[in-house]
Amino acid sequence: MQCIETRGNDGRRPHQVSFSEAMLNPVASFGGLYVPARLPRLPEGFLTQQLHADYASLASAVLDLYQLDIPAEVLHQALARYTQFDDPQSPIPVHQLADNLFVNELYHGPTRAFKDIALQPFGALLSHLAATRQEQFLVLAATSGDTGPATLHAFRHCPWVKVVCLYPVGGTSDVQRLQMVTETAPNLCVLGIHGDFDDTQNALKALLSSDTFQAQLARRNTRLSAANSVNIGRIMFQQIYHIAAYLSLVRRGTLQLGESININVPSGNFGNALGAYYARKLGLPIDRILIASNQNNVLTDFIRTGRYDLRQRQVINTHAPAMDILISSNIERLLFDLFGPERTRTLMSALTQERHYALDAQELTQLQAIFAADFATDAEVRTYMHDVFSQGYVIDPHTATSFGIQHPADRNIPTVICATAEWTKFSPTLATALLQTPGLSDAEALRQVAAATNQPVPAQIADIFHRPVQHKMQISPDAIEAAILDFL
Repeated sequence: MQCIETRGNDGRRPHQVSFSEAMLNPVASFGGLYVPARLPRLPEGFLTQQLHADYASLASAVLDLYQLDIPAEVLHQALARYTQFDDPQSPIPVHQLADNLFVNELYHGPTRAFKDIALQPFGALLSHLAATRQEQFLVLAATSGDTGPATLHAFRHCPWVKVVCLYPVGGTSDVQRLQMVTETAPNLCVLGIHGDFDDTQNALKALLSSDTFQAQLARRNTRLSAANSVNIGRIMFQQIYHIAAYLSLVRRGTLQLGESININVPSGNFGNALGAYYARKLGLPIDRILIASNQNNVLTDFIRTGRYDLRQRQVINTHAPAMDILISSNIERLLFDLFGPERTRTLMSALTQERHYALDAQELTQLQAIFAADFATDAEVRTYMHDVFSQGYVIDPHTATSFGIQHPADRNIPTVICATAEWTKFSPTLATALLQTPGLSDAEALRQVAAATNQPVPAQIADIFHRPVQHKMQISPDAIEAAILDFL
């Protein structure tokens, strides 16, 4: 597979690069991103052949369509990381909640969030490439809560990779913060940043594009990459669980092969939604992709009006902190696929310089043919969590935002909600919603919600309260570069 650039080529970089090169060096010309030069199609009979495959086998078959420049045995070892999930044969169980309403539980990995599904094999691949080249890599990650723990876990103790994770101080749940700051592997560094997620993500993108920073790293014999979904290596693995969910519905008799589903995605940086879009382009029968937001509802406005406007917006802290994002990086890849590189460059330049852009009427029609969107307030999130629990099921606040979407008119089409995190990462919000006991600490809220719902607290979460904090540094965005160089 060759990769091309979302904003066109600047004449200084190759017009196409291999998948492994794009994964190792994720920033493209003009600050753009890499995308597949060509999206394959599922061959005739592919879904029938994979109907009863285990998850790793399905993933291997999908990735084979892309002809990645990764040796088969290396890819096999990367996918073997799914043995760390609750059920290695079926790491993403699908739960039926109501007639034609299903929940794809994407949080059964080691850090209890959907980011594990992509980051575990991604970590294995990047580590292999670094070791094969015998080059030291610095991997940067900016997190709104889930990418950080998943990245740190995926790369812990990897000999050729060091990781620096940036998180907004006060912008994650306490469990998410503890998952990061208690990590002990010597190749990991966690920095709290005074600001919001967009500040941390902007800092990451600036460093990835900085010739000065790259030169500083070169003097330390270190190359630079990133673990956020700006990296095409992440997106490749995020198509597969949508295909797996579809096959699950076929196996249980809800669908006949060829019938359509809707995918309902709580979305922050749009990587999960882009995975669904790419799966649709491969030929998976997806009718609509429904984008759920919290009160940071810039994506709702964009999909409804075609206007991406940040001029009067600031990040709002909500019950769903991993979605407290205004600049959704993977929208750029969608713009490229719909409208091409020149238009994408124009729109992204306007967002950078003027903090807004607008699609024309024809472009908006193209967008709305595939996507619909809505958002939920914090009060509505608490209500949805309470209502779903009354049906005997427990959801986290991010998944709860999906219940605010008015589904498309054809209710005969099954809808699959992507459950992006386990409830244990946000137990104080659940204690408020389910038990009417606000203000509890995370540890006490976990205890009370677990008892009230008869839900176990996995060891990965219970243990973090007994670990000493290893990473205590909290800095301003302008001090990030110096802190990273100090760590190296």
